[in-house]
Amino acid sequence: ASILKELVNLTDIINDVVEDRQIIAATKGIGIENFVSHNVIMAGNASLLEAVFNNLIDNAIVYSGGTRIKIELISIDNDKVVIALSDNGCGVPPEHLPRLFERFYRIDKGRSRAAGGTGLGLSIVKNAVILHGGGISAETQCSGGLLFKITFSRNSK
Repeated sequence: ASILKELVNLTDIINDVVEDRQIIAATKGIGIENFVSHNVIMAGNASLLEAVFNNLIDNAIVYSGGTRIKIELISIDNDKVVIALSDNGCGVPPEHLPRLFERFYRIDKGRSRAAGGTGLGLSIVKNAVILHGGGISAETQCSGGLLFKITFSRNSK
């Protein structure tokens, strides 16, 4: 299935999502730090890209138990851009990491149902990233917390 792509400014999209989520994060004592200041222009679908960052930030707000969410530009060249989104929360037990992106997979079935999660967030994220010619991985940082590395192709093919 191909999606409609046009030139979008990923930096603006991330800024908008962060601004949108800032208030709800603050009510839970979480600050969102956005270090993506470099203008990242790429071929993309704005609403799918929004969904990627909305879902990742929402997950961190609801599940991480941390106080900080950080978004950084790791690298950018003509072909691709790599963004990191991390939190300083409790992380995820290593045995769950490979399955994080599966549909309906839940780490803690009771807790996430109470939080109203569908278990679809990260599979939507992964599919949206793949549709942008990229990939996403999750790892637990040595300082604790989850780190997502998101790669997008900047070209429409």
